[in-house]
Order: sequence, then C-alpha cells, then structure tokens
Amino acid sequence: MSYDVGAGDLVLCVNASPNHVTGDPVPLVQGETYRVWGVMPFLCPCGRSDALLDVGVGFAWCQTRFRLLPKPRKEKETRKEEAPKEVEVV
Repeated sequence: MSYDVGAGDLVLCVNASPNHVTGDPVPLVQGETYRVWGVMPFLCPCGRSDALLDVGVGFAWCQTRFRLLPKPRKEKETRKEEAPKEVEVV
C-alpha cells in the first residue's frame, strides 16, 4: 500500500470517476470524507492498488480513489487554577 490505512481512519475521496472495470458511475462524491470500515488486501483489477477500502458505500473501492486524512489532534484542556481560600480572622 502507498500508505497505511486502517479501520476507523478518515479518508478523502479524490477520484469519483466511473468504475474503471465496468464503466458504471460510482456513488462516491469527490471532496467528501468517509470513514473506513475495513481494508481488504486484494489486488484491484486496475493494477494501481493492492487494497480495497470498504467505506460503507457500495461494496469496496480502489485505494487510489482516496487520500488518508491526518488524525485529529487532541485539543488542549484549559485547567482551572485554584486560588488559595482567604480565611477571615474573627
């Protein structure tokens, strides 16, 4: 594979051209992000990819149709600083 994709990763569809084996239109939308459900190590008939991705649309698609998106970074949590309690002398 040109990059490591695993289940749960987000991928961007960069190629929504017709199916390169049958010529039928595909239900993918170029520019949309999809979550990978599974990776099938199977040579694509086009010869450009050694894995097919299951993104929940149709059956499985050639890996060359997608680009892996970077994993989101964890946002910094703002911490509350505890101020010392003032005690009144009675």
